[in-house]
Amino acid sequence: MQIGIIGSGAMGSGIAQVAASASHPTLIFDNNPGALHRSAEKTAAGLEAQVQKGKLSKEEAERILGNITYVSNLSACSNCELIIEAIVENLEVKKQLIRELEMIVSETCIIATNTSSLSVTSIAASCKKANRVIGIHFFNPAIIMPLVEIIPAIQTNEETLQKSCKIIASWGKTIVKAKDTPGFIVNRVARPFYGEAFKMMEEGFADMATMDWALKEKGGFKMGPFELTDFIGHDVNYAVTESVWTAFYFEPRFRPSISQKRLVEANYLGRKSGKGFYEYTEGCTKPEPDKNEILAVEIFERVLVMLINEAADAIYMKITSPNDLETAMTKGVNYPKGLLAWANEFGIEKTVTLLDKLYEKYRDPRYRVCPLLMEMTENNCLFKLI
Repeated sequence: MQIGIIGSGAMGSGIAQVAASASHPTLIFDNNPGALHRSAEKTAAGLEAQVQKGKLSKEEAERILGNITYVSNLSACSNCELIIEAIVENLEVKKQLIRELEMIVSETCIIATNTSSLSVTSIAASCKKANRVIGIHFFNPAIIMPLVEIIPAIQTNEETLQKSCKIIASWGKTIVKAKDTPGFIVNRVARPFYGEAFKMMEEGFADMATMDWALKEKGGFKMGPFELTDFIGHDVNYAVTESVWTAFYFEPRFRPSISQKRLVEANYLGRKSGKGFYEYTEGCTKPEPDKNEILAVEIFERVLVMLINEAADAIYMKITSPNDLETAMTKGVNYPKGLLAWANEFGIEKTVTLLDKLYEKYRDPRYRVCPLLMEMTENNCLFKLI
């Protein structure tokens, strides 16, 4: 089966390497020859590094490289049976590409979008045969991250869904299925990890270093929200937050941070620009946290109950199954445990009580309790997980 990847950036190149590693002849299309050249160089360098570390044989690296062909003419993708676009996160640009692809590929070719937050249904609507369009969302870096979200549009037929799941699973990826709603699973449920921490920082509840330390120390997260967004890049992280917030008709739970917006405006994008919430220039050291145990627990619990509330709402609104949600959050953003299991452990009633206290303090609808959590408290029950 020939695979086509549209876009030779980091994500497109990564997906192409995954497909090529699974023995598929794979085409990478980009209308920028320079971008194609950089993609080829980076892929070759990455595979050579794996060989040098003893993680890959030279023969295997050569086999993977031999499966990838770089093309600058879209018509070269005419024989592909699955095409995944990984171009700029712009709805109109993606829709135009889908229209062009439909004129080139066969009737049976699956056309997939790697969008992280745009409407798959809207993208599919640009295609005359919309039932073959689906969302296949990889996480960066695609060659390392195990999770892939599969998002059928409302037009997607069952054959396209099942075939897509089978192909991606055969590549060694862990798949979860999500309803076509803004942010899908991970980019929706994870928003409070950043948003609530930013809000606490803005109101002077605690400083950045203290919150990063508290969430690692008390929650077991590998990185705190400030160092994580510096690592991701504020241009990327803020854009997803704003997209989800806007797509949910300005839902207060997803309200972006003014502080993060100012970083983007100043081009303080994090590690890649040398400055974000923290300084990364030579000689700079991170500020020390206030290792106050009581404060640390307050920080952790406030962020945790917001995450639990968002996870519960995703289940309440039938965005995904409980088990897929747990898989998504542990394999997509490396949370130390699934949020529903965490809710059972932390206490559903305790979660509701803390959220109610936050609502009483702020009168902000971002703290309203998910109806599912209220029902579970009344019935004294837990999330059922397999």
